[in-house]
Amino acid sequence: MKLSCILKKYPFRELKGTMDIDIDNIEHDSKRISNGDLFIAQRGFSHDGHDYIESAIKRGAVGVVQEKDLNLENSITMIKVRDSTDALGYFAGNYYGLPWKSMNIIGVTGTNGKTSVTHYIESIFRENSYKTGILGTLGVNIRDEHIHMINTTPDALDMQRMLNEMKKKEVEYCIMEVSSHALDLKRVKYMDFDVGIFTNLSKDHLDFHGSMEDYLNSKLKLFYKTRKNNIINIDDPYGKIIIDKIRDKIPIINYGFKEKAMIYASNIEYGPNFTKFDLITPMGKREVCLSTLGEFSVYNALAAASCGYAFSIDIDIIVRGLENLKSVKGRLESITNNKGYNIIIDFAHTPEAVEQVLRTIKKFAAGRIIVVIGAGGNRDRSKRPDMGRIVGTYADLSIITSDNPRFEDPEKIIDDIIDGVRLTKGKYIRIVDRKEAIKYAIENYRTGDIILLAGKGHEEYVIRGNKYYPFNEREIVKEIINEV
Repeated sequence: MKLSCILKKYPFRELKGTMDIDIDNIEHDSKRISNGDLFIAQRGFSHDGHDYIESAIKRGAVGVVQEKDLNLENSITMIKVRDSTDALGYFAGNYYGLPWKSMNIIGVTGTNGKTSVTHYIESIFRENSYKTGILGTLGVNIRDEHIHMINTTPDALDMQRMLNEMKKKEVEYCIMEVSSHALDLKRVKYMDFDVGIFTNLSKDHLDFHGSMEDYLNSKLKLFYKTRKNNIINIDDPYGKIIIDKIRDKIPIINYGFKEKAMIYASNIEYGPNFTKFDLITPMGKREVCLSTLGEFSVYNALAAASCGYAFSIDIDIIVRGLENLKSVKGRLESITNNKGYNIIIDFAHTPEAVEQVLRTIKKFAAGRIIVVIGAGGNRDRSKRPDMGRIVGTYADLSIITSDNPRFEDPEKIIDDIIDGVRLTKGKYIRIVDRKEAIKYAIENYRTGDIILLAGKGHEEYVIRGNKYYPFNEREIVKEIINEV
């Protein structure tokens, strides 16, 4: 593709060379550059792509996009822009032919529930014989193919690349988790959405946003990019604020069961292995029996049902789609074993999510609740005491341990959590090594107890510094049980 077709009308600041050159690929990682590529130098959190421009040129880059002055002595085309991250989103979309225009795009945002909602929607749409794709925390689904990814919302280049693969596989509906980082870092700036869904908002990512107001404003950006419907949890206080701000834009579908809503649940019943409720919609009323547990499962199902309603899917198909989803990896996931241990893995890593999970477990726990929990390093410190207070309140024994410490001292992270536990009468122990913490929980298990491993969920690694090390809690649990 000609460079001029990639740049189109983008307002670059300076050009050295010609736009009449062929570009074989776009990359922002100099290690992946090949002959004929366009290298986009981005300023990251820990690395600056500008430091790798000469390396990219040596590897064969024929063009470079950068924010700094064009002062390198070479014969390749160089383009200076105000914001390389912004440019990446624009150029990537053009290079891949704006693939998002060929399908319906559904964006799901909020602090908790995004992953479950996307999988509920996928199940409903598949039940209706739609060809679907998912972009989110668990990776990328392109119909029946799964591709592992790291970020909740991939960067603009990987996202357009994946959307292009979906286009090739004739995907009709892409259901995408849209994080606040993705919205603030312009990963979705140059694409539109047909439907936007808001789940909830609670304390998280304040290390990045600074305040709940800024966090909310990041989420709001999604609902100004939608064309068909916005779907909002009216029971959430921030949901009400969002509705007030966007009410005059496009039609809103609200859902919940505490406030008056268009799509709502009644007669809710929570069991040890099911959640049952009546689903009420403008299309009629049906009983739903979910395999997933807890109040948040009702909210996730209502959000997905609202999306089905937005696309005029029959209510009976919606119900079958909801009931077909048996579990979502790392979301109240029970670890099967032949020794009778009740062990649950959940991704809960915010105060609200931890409380929701523990309240759910409390409803069916026959014995004690033992929680293994930590908190991520180089992330919002203010939520750590809140998490400690919550586990101290709900758990019979809290084992405070490490999670993804990154560049922080795990001992200090644990101190922050214990500050909250001490505000309660909850019993706790600190064990820095997470594997040893899990082992302690299993060795102290009594019949009827439930062990909750909180925070890792679907993750099969631990992050120390900027390196990822294998850490699969499912395999670790089975290994320890066999030893015990």
